[in-house]
Amino acid sequence: CRVKVPKTNRYKTISLKTPDEREAKNMALRHEVAIDIKVENQVPIFDKTFAEVAKEFSALQKRKATIGEITMDRWDTVDGHIRLHLIPYMKNAQITSVTESHWTEYPFWRKENNAPRKSQKKHPLHKKPKATEETEEEEHKPASNGSVRHEMVTFRAIMNYAATKNYIRENQVPKGDMPENKNRREAFNPQEWKKLHTFAREDWKDEPTKALHVWYRNMAYVFMLIMGNTGMRNAEARNLRWRDIDVRKTKDGRSFVVMNVRGKGKYRELIAASNVVEYLDRIKALFIEAQKQRLKPSEQKQELGPKPDDSVFTIFNGKGAISLYDDLIRDLLIKSELIHGSTSIPRSIYSFRHTYATFRLMEGIDVYFLAKQMGTSVKMIEDYYGHI
Repeated sequence: CRVKVPKTNRYKTISLKTPDEREAKNMALRHEVAIDIKVENQVPIFDKTFAEVAKEFSALQKRKATIGEITMDRWDTVDGHIRLHLIPYMKNAQITSVTESHWTEYPFWRKENNAPRKSQKKHPLHKKPKATEETEEEEHKPASNGSVRHEMVTFRAIMNYAATKNYIRENQVPKGDMPENKNRREAFNPQEWKKLHTFAREDWKDEPTKALHVWYRNMAYVFMLIMGNTGMRNAEARNLRWRDIDVRKTKDGRSFVVMNVRGKGKYRELIAASNVVEYLDRIKALFIEAQKQRLKPSEQKQELGPKPDDSVFTIFNGKGAISLYDDLIRDLLIKSELIHGSTSIPRSIYSFRHTYATFRLMEGIDVYFLAKQMGTSVKMIEDYYGHI
């Protein structure tokens, strides 16, 4: 049957898949009514391919990156998942035809289709490889569970996006499990954390000769202490503003901090102990120190210090630190010889969050309260930290 779409010059052609003319007419009438209902409710008439929806989703993520909701690196990662793996897997499949089996089969396909890399011998001065030199294929290595898991997170996000746009029904969003990522960033044990803390304080943060470099190292050092004592996610630290911080006191007069943090599109309340109050004071002092050096003598009469809408973690010019001092943290981890633990996976800023969770569990905190504090589920705590 062919149905004219109301208010357009387009037609929707549908295969009725029946040899019976009377049945075909009845089915055609039902399709016509269904199309009228879709038009009335602003639901797309023509199905999109998975590839079209995935590219649309990627474009939305790029827009979010341009206004600072996510980083450009995050968008680049998501776009890579889409272009390099998800679209080749789904090929020309319609978004409405994606089923749970596509979801469950993806890890198998991905591990079987992780093509071997071709290595090229480069000129000693890193010029382009000579045309006469032969290329060698490295041995095929299946994608890691961690890589597959991250790609499936993007897969599910695309399907969720399709549901919000009414391209598919809500129950078409895959609900199945994903491969467990056993290569997660490693936490520090108490001895390692003490070594890192001591090395940073006594040997690293004041080592440079230039005042600017000392300022950045001090900022990175205090940032490390706050992350290790709150369990914040990177995105939450990046989004944290001074207006989000409320210092309060217990009945016996001890200070604690309530932080309204946001990340992953959600807001939550995070409680931090009195030592974090001290660390935040150090951050504020570093902000004022940089402010004094930036201002002209005639401008220094104005009130110094961060304003409520200023980022807590900043670079020297007072703007938010998008990278969260990751190069400095890596330098600290390398120089303290703590970049690697018992695994070959290098530690990063996210290791501070894992360290926070590990220490709290070692202290005997209730799993429910820890999950609420970290903005995650009890199941995730049990899955990731069950060995603790």
